[in-house]
Amino acid sequence: MNIVLGVGGGIAAYKSALLLRLFTEAGHRVTVIPTEASTKFVGVATWEALSGQPVTNDVFDAVDQVNHVRIGHEADLIVVAPATADLLARAAGGQANDLLTTTLLMARGPVLFAPAMHTEMWRHAATAANVATLRSRGVHVLEPAVGRLTGPDTGPGRLPDPEVILAAAMELVGSPAAPNTHDAGSPAGARPLVGRQVVITAGGTREPLDPVRFLGNKSSGKQGVALAESALAAGAEVTFIHGHMDVPAPAGVKAQSIETALELRSATLAAAATADVVIMAAAVADFRPATISTGKIKKRDDVADPVIKLVRNPDILVEIVAHRAAQNRAQLIVGFAAETGDSESDALSYAQAKLQRKGCDLLVVNEVGPGESGTEKVFGQDGNRVEILALDGAGTVQAAGSKREVADAVVRVIAGRLGSP
Repeated sequence: MNIVLGVGGGIAAYKSALLLRLFTEAGHRVTVIPTEASTKFVGVATWEALSGQPVTNDVFDAVDQVNHVRIGHEADLIVVAPATADLLARAAGGQANDLLTTTLLMARGPVLFAPAMHTEMWRHAATAANVATLRSRGVHVLEPAVGRLTGPDTGPGRLPDPEVILAAAMELVGSPAAPNTHDAGSPAGARPLVGRQVVITAGGTREPLDPVRFLGNKSSGKQGVALAESALAAGAEVTFIHGHMDVPAPAGVKAQSIETALELRSATLAAAATADVVIMAAAVADFRPATISTGKIKKRDDVADPVIKLVRNPDILVEIVAHRAAQNRAQLIVGFAAETGDSESDALSYAQAKLQRKGCDLLVVNEVGPGESGTEKVFGQDGNRVEILALDGAGTVQAAGSKREVADAVVRVIAGRLGSP
């Protein structure tokens, strides 16, 4: 396969050399197009040595070959990593002021951007608009990883691991990443979930009260997205069923959007029927309104305040466990529990009791509520702290850090229990 690797002018450019090695070791022919700024970080000689191909960023080199047209036409896939804020802006604006941007305009195959920049730059309204514009055109833009940046700051803006980019890129062209790919940074070694079907639910459900109101929760979907990225990096084929999220679904998954708990139940039971692993990370409403008003519920002085009757939603996790037992299937089921303590017991004790009731193999527990500074401990945050409990009594595993680091820990535990496919 002919791949174009565009390299933007950021410090993360050195990681793209690792990505290039992954592509070439998988047998692909890679043409590297660095921006002029990126050559301040990694020189042309490095790209030529690793790719075995001549490298230029000048549209006037090899004019007889019309490179600014030919390269884009011949590419089966274009991957831009790192994609800086400037490069995203130029691509969204349709600029054609160097060889990389002209190649992007000539692309006939899928295009994948892997952003890397400082957190404030990623969150800036201009960058968000540029990303939205690119995605609206069918361009795939990964979410940046969360972690330590160039300076002392920590947050979203790190270039995703090369293995994550590789998995997303191969998914776009319907080609699995090579199983012998060197993957020292993957959750559990050399792609331990290759050949596995993994279903992940994420985000929060919304239960309508009337045409404009709903019962919801604070779930951002960030942990579910991180789990999907980690599972992809480990080689899994991921079905990603999600409710409301503050972040987009990751590239490389089979995504399905739902709104209510009942919709989530239907989609998850269907997907779980053939899955090797089911990870229930969605924040599912325990209750829904017994009736949904066809018109907006009015606030009027001459009418008593409405009383909203709630009914219990089905327990999807318990149903999945029951279906597995009925089918006598070898399937690993992972639940998530956002718990709080009270005067009678602590969060972990409540989680242990929940694990016994649910009957899933693993339960990932985090304590929610306000932290010491008054901010949420988990919901909407970029970091997390969990304990992974096992139904069979195996030792509790603790994990803390960015949500991707926590996701990697969960995937390591899952891979250890599955063994070889």
